[in-house]
Amino acid sequence: MKLLANIGAILTMIVWGVSFLSSKILLVDGEFSPVEVFIYRFVFAYFLLLLFTYKKIFSNNLKDEVLLLICGICGGSIYFIAENYALQYTSTGNVSLLVSISPLFTTALMGIVYRFIPKPNVIIGSVIAFIGVACIILNNGDGFEINPKGDLIAISASLCWAVYTIAVKRLTPIYSSLFITRKLFFYGVITALPLLILQREPLKLNLLFDFSQPQYLLNFLFLGLICSACAYLVWNIIMTVLGAIKSNNYLYVQPLVTMIAAYFVLGEKIFFLGYLGCFLIIGGILISEKFPQRIK
Repeated sequence: MKLLANIGAILTMIVWGVSFLSSKILLVDGEFSPVEVFIYRFVFAYFLLLLFTYKKIFSNNLKDEVLLLICGICGGSIYFIAENYALQYTSTGNVSLLVSISPLFTTALMGIVYRFIPKPNVIIGSVIAFIGVACIILNNGDGFEINPKGDLIAISASLCWAVYTIAVKRLTPIYSSLFITRKLFFYGVITALPLLILQREPLKLNLLFDFSQPQYLLNFLFLGLICSACAYLVWNIIMTVLGAIKSNNYLYVQPLVTMIAAYFVLGEKIFFLGYLGCFLIIGGILISEKFPQRIK
């Protein structure tokens, strides 16, 4: 089961890593707003999962419903919207690097909430993988320059994902991953709707039905079906099997996948730092996997 979970984690990172290219097509070429892209893909994913979980609409009690709301906010609306808006105030390199701090935040929160003490090798593996992410970002030539407003927004997105991880850990022993994922999408959309209503830009929904430009619909379906409905569902199952810290260490693979995809799709070059980052990320994850963590 753990072998399948590790394979599933790698496949999920491949999907999420490539998703940046699809989002770029919608945001840049189609001029969709970040909120619009988020809501469209999550609404589609919600109704898709509702087909399989329509018999249970609410959780068992108010406390669990609040936790599901936190999942929707921290793993959905705030995370995605903060990540996209951070790009308006700081560099892509800063956002990629600061969002990648999430596994470190997760480890810290687990220690506070569950008195979870990982072995030193797990921490070392995570730090090595994080350095690998930094190498990949420097490979792109973005560098790192402090921009307080955008950097703080990016850090908040990273922290939100860690909070989402803790909330899911409390819910998985009680509810199915299908139910949790569907509720996450619901509350993610509900909490993002006010921003969509207030935005000044005109909606681009008509482009999804313009069959003379099929790239927008195809990329939307990829984001909604594969990156949202399928990937989130698989990810919640993976966290149940591997645990929060090991699962989140796989997030370091995303920049690696994006770099490779950009090489083949966009023709972006990979330099020495990119190869070094690849080596460090894979090595860091292997170190983290080899030495299990313990709970006190």
